[in-house]
Amino acid sequence: MSSFVTEVLASSGKLEKEDLCSKISKMSRKVEDTKEEVCDMINKKYVDFLPSLQGYEELMQQVDTVSKEMDDLKTYIESEVRQNIHVAVAENTKLKHQLEKNTIIMSMLGHLKEFSNAMEESNKALQEKKYVDAADQLVKARKTLDSLKGWKTSQLPLISALSSELTVQRENLIYHLEGEWKRLVIWRLPSSKDPAGVKSFLKVELNLSDACRKDGEVKPPALLHAVLQALAVQGQLQHKIKLFSQVLLKYMLKPLVMFASLSVRETQQPEEGTVLALQCLEESHEEERSSPSQVYSKLRLVLQTLHSHLLDVSIGDKKLSAVLGELIWEELSQCIIHECLVYSIPANSSQLDKYITVIKETEEFEKSLEKMEYLQGDSTDLLKYARDVNCHFASKKCKDVIVAARKLMTSKMHNTVRITPDSKLRLPKLPSPSSEVKVKQETSKDEATMENAKQLSAWSLRLPACRISESVQQLMELALNTLCEAVGSSTQCTLQLFFTVRNIFQLFYDVVPTYHKENLLKFPHLAAIQHNNCMYLAHHLLTLGHHFRSHLPPALSEGVATFVDMVPGFKKLGAKCFLAQMNVQRAELLERLSTAHNFCNLDDKDNYTAASKAVRQVIHQLKQLGTVWQDVLPVTIYCKAMGNLLNTAITEVIAKIMMLEDISSEDGEHLHTLCQTVIEEGPLVFIPLAEENRNKKYQEEVPLYVRKWSTFKELVIVLRANLQEIVDRWADGKGPLALEFSSSEVKNLIRALFQNTERRAMALTKIK
Repeated sequence: MSSFVTEVLASSGKLEKEDLCSKISKMSRKVEDTKEEVCDMINKKYVDFLPSLQGYEELMQQVDTVSKEMDDLKTYIESEVRQNIHVAVAENTKLKHQLEKNTIIMSMLGHLKEFSNAMEESNKALQEKKYVDAADQLVKARKTLDSLKGWKTSQLPLISALSSELTVQRENLIYHLEGEWKRLVIWRLPSSKDPAGVKSFLKVELNLSDACRKDGEVKPPALLHAVLQALAVQGQLQHKIKLFSQVLLKYMLKPLVMFASLSVRETQQPEEGTVLALQCLEESHEEERSSPSQVYSKLRLVLQTLHSHLLDVSIGDKKLSAVLGELIWEELSQCIIHECLVYSIPANSSQLDKYITVIKETEEFEKSLEKMEYLQGDSTDLLKYARDVNCHFASKKCKDVIVAARKLMTSKMHNTVRITPDSKLRLPKLPSPSSEVKVKQETSKDEATMENAKQLSAWSLRLPACRISESVQQLMELALNTLCEAVGSSTQCTLQLFFTVRNIFQLFYDVVPTYHKENLLKFPHLAAIQHNNCMYLAHHLLTLGHHFRSHLPPALSEGVATFVDMVPGFKKLGAKCFLAQMNVQRAELLERLSTAHNFCNLDDKDNYTAASKAVRQVIHQLKQLGTVWQDVLPVTIYCKAMGNLLNTAITEVIAKIMMLEDISSEDGEHLHTLCQTVIEEGPLVFIPLAEENRNKKYQEEVPLYVRKWSTFKELVIVLRANLQEIVDRWADGKGPLALEFSSSEVKNLIRALFQNTERRAMALTKIK
């Protein structure tokens, strides 16, 4: 034990070659031995106490000695061994960092070597026109340079120089590829100074060079293939094909769709290769449109040639034709729809069955494009448009109908046709309704016939003789033809066409009064025609829906197929227009009578002249209106209108005469003369036309239409009557004079006409 401690203490603080762990192990064994001896001593403590006391003390000394040795060893470990461990760890870390740095430097040198080799290989391949290898080597160099940029220890000037070199080499490669592309794919386009039109497109030509093509080779030549592959590797192919697609669309594909006279010619020339050129086979009108089959044939030739000589190349997992298809198809299909298919939609429903041919041609065209991989997927907008012909037919028909209707509404109204009570709409022949509808129709018809036989005359639901605008008659025929188109069409088409007809009449209601507003107020003739137009439309709208209801689908035949709701609006519109003109004429009549100086002092020559002129102007105005309206308005409406205006004039004359306080005998004579003129010439405006001689009763029944006519005639009699005659016509309030005037009015007339005498006083007393 003491020798071990002595050896440890004698070591002068430095660790020998002996393993520290082994020493610690030995120390542990000694501790265990001492522990066992201590335990054994404690057990024997009370058995043999005195003899073992000496041994116990020795053992305690041994324990103290071991404890001291442990303390010394611990102190040594903490002072010497731990310090040596820290030094070793620091040295090891330093060596590790040095090794990592050396490894990085070696890796950078390796990447620099790879970059240099890639650049050399790329340059060599470019000189040998191995464009794909050159592009791949540049991609490899780019990846190597990106790896160098990832290390922060890289020298920035070096990286910048390498990046510049790579950019120069890449631009050099792209420049050579551009040159090869321009040499292999050559466009000849019209100048921007050339006038736009078909002739400018005759200069369009596309030359696909076959310089490297072998005999019998169907795919693009190897050089063109290599150029396309290299452009794809460098990320330039999409941009190049996009530019190519834009030129192809603008100068070749779209013109072939838009101009019927343009066609495409494919020629094989030994020196130049395959040439696609536009040509004009025959002169055609600009409005002429190509048929879908012609358009599909021309486009198929262009796209098939491009597929065979340029686009039959796989770039990655995609054909180049698919790339071009994605770029051009949407715009090309829309051009075909709007410049070709729209104009191929039939104008009549009878031609819809023939449109199946166009649908089949469209399907075949798309299948050919799918085979060449221009298209991906099943149905496209082009085929959907062609298949949905019923909807497009209805939309086109509705648009054409509305345009035609608006043109009729804005045309001149004064071109008229005469309508008689026997005039009927020329209803087209419609297919027989179904059996159930037919039975229902016959039953209702029998019931209606029985009722009508009892109540309605032969003149019921007949228009009176009048004149209407020719355009309105054409408008009604347009509505009838449109409803005929709706019969037998699909439900959606029928609904569109039916409500288009309703829109026609609503458009008339809104457009005509606004468009012709000034003329309707300015010209009485047009106001009367507009009145008749509205009444004509209202008359036929009553039964228009009934004619077609049984031939329409259930959604309409069960009650919606009617125009009756529009009838009151048209009647109100016609009446409003004519009443506005009547107000204008009334105002003019009153304006003319206002120049008569209130019929005062007619013994004065100037006053009489003014009053006579005013009356003559009124008669003239009424005669002029009669000339304008008599052949236009129905006879009853004409008589009511003229009677109303004549009544306005004589009412004003009566009012002015009744306001006079002193009427001399000469004034009375003059007033009688003027009023007699009105009585004689006023009824002449009611003279019927030659073919209406049977209606002479209208002239004889002037009091029916001129409410104040009897009053006016009594006034004229009073102006030349003596006192006794006036009293006799009063007849104690029961005579004809009492029927037209009140007692106060008659008294005022007597006071104005006669001087204040006893006879006048006696006469006044009799007027009660």
